[in-house]
Amino acid sequence: MVYSVAIDLGGTNIGAGVVSKDGELITKVSVPVADSSNIEGLLHEIAAAARLAVSDVGKEISDMLFMGVGIPGVCKSEKGPVFLAPNINWKEIDAVGFLEKELGIPVFLGNDADCAALGEYRRGFGNQFESMLMLTLGTGVGGAIVYKGKLFTGFGPYGGEFGHIPMVHGGVKCGCGKNGCFEAYASATALKRQTRELAAQHPESLIWEMCKGDLNNVGGRTAFDAADMGDATGAAVVEQYISYLADGISGLVNVLRPEVVILGGGVSNQGASLIDPLNEKVRSMCYANGGIEPPKVIKARLGNSAGIIGAGLLGFKD
Repeated sequence: MVYSVAIDLGGTNIGAGVVSKDGELITKVSVPVADSSNIEGLLHEIAAAARLAVSDVGKEISDMLFMGVGIPGVCKSEKGPVFLAPNINWKEIDAVGFLEKELGIPVFLGNDADCAALGEYRRGFGNQFESMLMLTLGTGVGGAIVYKGKLFTGFGPYGGEFGHIPMVHGGVKCGCGKNGCFEAYASATALKRQTRELAAQHPESLIWEMCKGDLNNVGGRTAFDAADMGDATGAAVVEQYISYLADGISGLVNVLRPEVVILGGGVSNQGASLIDPLNEKVRSMCYANGGIEPPKVIKARLGNSAGIIGAGLLGFKD
């Protein structure tokens, strides 16, 4: 059996795993990102995470056929460079050159959402459908289309940036430098910001108690947890967030009409409290919903493992 070592690079954590050629995830580890602003330091952290995952199964890096890395941004090719990854402050970074020298094995790059879609298609719910749209809700919003088992990234290497579809003219500034992007309203980062903003207007909210009086402690689950406890402010945040998410998804559905929309990333772990009202809103907003059944929005089967599995498949060419 041949294996790869795989990396799913996020803004706050590095997921690493060992993956077989048929997409089985043998082991998975996660380590926090120490300092994403230090590019060389982050590359060293990636290499260390890879070694940790490999050692977890009693192997060496040299036993791996290659390393696949899912990057939260745009890569000019599978060998790089990374053209732009705003959430980790990378631009024109030769990650492949550094990592191949550091680890001594071939390295392949892919967009993290593309990797998640590949993983979910191969080992999750995606292979039940001919067409699927996958969105990953984390530090940013990533997206990918799979049709008949193939990724469609647009007409060239720079398409598929679903998180940067303009949503609100002159709206909140996005990590990419523009204003009003889908990502600025529907990412986990956006959800935390929305929670802090509304809680600041409502000192009676349970959110303050949950955060021990410091809104810097707000997490992606805070508003949902508060809403579950009957907190009106938490419920208002959740309603607002799901409305933004539904706006973006229904627009994409009207353009693409996939058979299914699959959500991954940390926010998707909210389960039914996110998925059920989201489906209601998407259905109400989709074009011709009275005669054309909108696709269901479902949670990824693989959760946060999808990106690692997809990255681990990048170098297997047959």
